[in-house]
Amino acid sequence: MPEPLTLYLAAPRGFCAGVDRAIKIVEMALEKWGAPVYVRHEIVHNKFVVDGLRAKGAVFVEELDDCPADRPVIFSAHGVPKSVPAEAERRAMTFVDATCPLVSKVHIEAERHFQNGLQMVMIGHEGHPETLGTMGQLPEGEVLLVETVADVAGIAPRDPERLAFITQTTLSVDDTAGIVAALKARFPAIVGPHKEDICYATTNRQEAVKAIAAKIDALLVIGAPNSSNSKRLVEVGRAAGCAYAQLVQRATDIDWRALAGIRAVGVTAGASAPEVLVNEVIDAFRDHFDVTVELVETARERVEFKVPRVLREQA
Repeated sequence: MPEPLTLYLAAPRGFCAGVDRAIKIVEMALEKWGAPVYVRHEIVHNKFVVDGLRAKGAVFVEELDDCPADRPVIFSAHGVPKSVPAEAERRAMTFVDATCPLVSKVHIEAERHFQNGLQMVMIGHEGHPETLGTMGQLPEGEVLLVETVADVAGIAPRDPERLAFITQTTLSVDDTAGIVAALKARFPAIVGPHKEDICYATTNRQEAVKAIAAKIDALLVIGAPNSSNSKRLVEVGRAAGCAYAQLVQRATDIDWRALAGIRAVGVTAGASAPEVLVNEVIDAFRDHFDVTVELVETARERVEFKVPRVLREQA
């Protein structure tokens, strides 16, 4: 007889509105223009999703130079530096920007502060495509990157009185709060965003993990190793007292030996992980345990973003 186990399923989890929209953009572009459609960078950070779109005729490349000028190209949900659409226009390419509207909001904010003569401090992860895209909205040297509280002491702005800060949308809410506090302590005049840059989906998924952390012995986060928001969910689980918190891409990655003797497991998914992978994990647990599933819902998401007009018009 299998051992009893309770699975606490966090909600919200999985796809956010920006990811939904980005995937839809690739699918609609394939319908409108046929294959191949080129995509600069993974459209969202999830192998299962990328492989599924590749099978339909999407070709994923790292740079615009890798795309022929006569085929449509799509920019990923993470956003791109300004130089990329400028180069696409110079080459007279058809392009569709799938940047998440909440990332675009940060781009617009950075631009507005720059026009007002402020230098930017960006809280983000070096090398992450979203950070590269946001920093690439402004001229070289106009955005100073900080990743940690310790980094705040090391930056040398042009004028400490004329600074603003922006953040990557997929960071840990709690970690970011500490960095913002350090920035405000060192630069009292620094200007912050009107509304939190960390997006609703990142915040909601982290809150849901905190809500289940006290009930569970282990946490599994379904997501890709290069997905910022998924990795943050693992960190949030650990910080909330969950001793065993792991990122898994899908059910085949679960370490069953590590879960031996465990009676309560939390399951969530990063914003680019499809629900089909959540169901696959639940089914895998049913093969090993006598499972009871309990939903822990901390918010309801009703956000939807429209796809660009070019895809809604007939070819």
